[in-house]
Amino acid sequence: MRQAINFSLALLLSLPTFVNATVNPTEVEESLTCQCSCGLTVHSCNHLQCSFSVPAKQTIAEQVGQGMAKEAIVQSFVAKYGEKVLSSPTTVGFNLAAWITPFLALIVGGIVVGLVSLRWSRRRARQAETEKPAPDSQADQYRDRLKKELETFES
Repeated sequence: MRQAINFSLALLLSLPTFVNATVNPTEVEESLTCQCSCGLTVHSCNHLQCSFSVPAKQTIAEQVGQGMAKEAIVQSFVAKYGEKVLSSPTTVGFNLAAWITPFLALIVGGIVVGLVSLRWSRRRARQAETEKPAPDSQADQYRDRLKKELETFES
């Protein structure tokens, strides 16, 4: 009985390690932007001996080894470097504008282009109805000359 309790206790105490052991360091590295001005994530930074990604990867590996959750690791980097270290902006506060603005701009731009093209097509239709093409006297002269020359050519 005592062995079963000890085993259960050991299993219960090691449970947080099992839960946090599923944290993939690559996921954490992908959620952080490298600060060496390459514009890539920490995981995909291709600079040899990068001054940020190499130490960051080591820190992430150590924190994953200590059993820290992904959110806690990311928050430790945010606390140290600010929100600029995140590879995608958060969806709270002013950062929500970074998510909404591109879609809103596309919708508004599509509406504006649609309205302008509708207006132009209606204007062109009205102009076509009101304007009759004026007879071109010079074209008539050329047409008459062509008829005469064709008549003399055939004869």
